[in-house]
Amino acid sequence: MAAPLWPLHGANLGTLLRSCDAAGACLAVPRLPWVPQALARGNTLRRRSCVHHTGDPLRWLERQRARGVRLVGVELADEAVRLADLPAAREPTVAVLGHEQSGIPPEALDLLDQAVEIPMVGHGATLNVAVAGSLVLYKLAGLL
Repeated sequence: MAAPLWPLHGANLGTLLRSCDAAGACLAVPRLPWVPQALARGNTLRRRSCVHHTGDPLRWLERQRARGVRLVGVELADEAVRLADLPAAREPTVAVLGHEQSGIPPEALDLLDQAVEIPMVGHGATLNVAVAGSLVLYKLAGLL
């Protein structure tokens, strides 16, 4: 499992990195100037973490899909399944996370095999990307 990201707030990278480690997944991040420092600052793990540098996230997702990897996007969409109904991953799977405000870009949505949404009871429409990504990673790992 891996979780690729579009640009997001650097503080979220450390949380996602720790969640990926806990779920037995790798973190996939674009090569942006601020990413190494954000990862170093947020990495509280005692050992080296599994991080893949993707370059262009869209091209990386296209390559993953061509290899037969399942792409699951965390996104509000008409055809999205509820988190509770998402089965654990039984094949190589990538959890795709978008920007907290704009979501997953439309050209990446077209590549997804499945979308998953996290139901909300409160007034907010979405969760913080690190929280949402962590929940989905745990579910895909069969830990929830």
